[in-house]
Amino acid sequence: MSQKNILLALVISLGTPVWAQKEQVTVKNPQSVAVSHYPIVVKLADKTVKSATVKDGNTTLAYQLDDLDGDGAYDELFFQSDFKSKEKKTFDITYSTQPSDGTFDPQVYIELMLTNKKVKESNKQDLYISQLTVDHGVNPYWMLHHHGTAFENKLVAYRIYFDHRQTVDIYGKYHQGLELKETQFYPDDTQKATGYGDDVLWVGSTLGLGTLRGWDGTQPVMLEDVQHRTQRIVARGPLRTIVEVKDEGWVAAPGLQPVDMTQTYTLAAGRRECRVDVRFNRPVKDIPLCTGIINVKNSVEYTDHRGLRGCWGTDWPVSAKDSVGHKRETVGLGIYVPRDYIASEEPANKHNYAYVLSVPTDHFTYYITFGSDDEDFGYHSAQSWFDYLKAWKRELE
Repeated sequence: MSQKNILLALVISLGTPVWAQKEQVTVKNPQSVAVSHYPIVVKLADKTVKSATVKDGNTTLAYQLDDLDGDGAYDELFFQSDFKSKEKKTFDITYSTQPSDGTFDPQVYIELMLTNKKVKESNKQDLYISQLTVDHGVNPYWMLHHHGTAFENKLVAYRIYFDHRQTVDIYGKYHQGLELKETQFYPDDTQKATGYGDDVLWVGSTLGLGTLRGWDGTQPVMLEDVQHRTQRIVARGPLRTIVEVKDEGWVAAPGLQPVDMTQTYTLAAGRRECRVDVRFNRPVKDIPLCTGIINVKNSVEYTDHRGLRGCWGTDWPVSAKDSVGHKRETVGLGIYVPRDYIASEEPANKHNYAYVLSVPTDHFTYYITFGSDDEDFGYHSAQSWFDYLKAWKRELE
């Protein structure tokens, strides 16, 4: 039996231990505050693993195995646990080369689908797919229902536009639960009357919630010049969803060499935030990038000038011509970018609260989060939202 002692971190790699069918993983929370639903990732050294048992003492935990690169073998084991202040836990993992007969209750949901013109209802579409790639000049935005991949846990729901904007948009809830399978991001009047959530943010051409784009020195630049654009569902749950967004042959500005960029958006059960991992096929110090959040109308801003930025504001969640049947929505948005990647924090303008980024290597990670004032379980003032953001950053760090 191999044993590893590790500090609590969002992704835990055990390296490549001498393989055994049983393994112990020790995780410590070094913080003086409790942590809920903390994601634990174990890299698999043996690609023949088909199932596992994960135990916290005498308690058997839910888990999932994920094939990240699509080669037919599992790469990671994922599970979650709660930690008290300064608590240390040892988890016993038993691996098997036989598939499991058991299943765990889904805590997350994800879908990508083509629009079926024969189905008139917006919440009864049925052309589900797992991946779509389009060539240069093709815009699949109107071909896809809810315009790209949508994913959720019981707290929050996101979607990613499949076009040159690649905007991250959000869906707020009144009550905790999984809804997208029923509403497909567009609840009907009956569903709204019974307490289902809805789109709560108008994003237009802004940065939305943490969208990554180029930077021309004064404003964000969308991903127009791309040879191949892909969205792929990597993981469907039961504990986390992963979406891959790939831009191959992206020319970020005239005169720059093309680059391949792959973003993965990971949402875990019980967590508000979405983790965004960005990888390139070469170091990208020559490519100015930016991210940030939309300047919601009438919003109040918070920044610590060290990578954490947020706002709390109220606006219509759709364009003016589509506002019938909608109400103004109050939301809190947040983004955290490690300081090493921030070239400048741009002053707020009428569209965005932006960061200009400088990435000297071929990868980096940042995080996005949001809350809706509609929630019966969340935050209902700018101050409480900003207090959450501060605690959230401490946990991530």
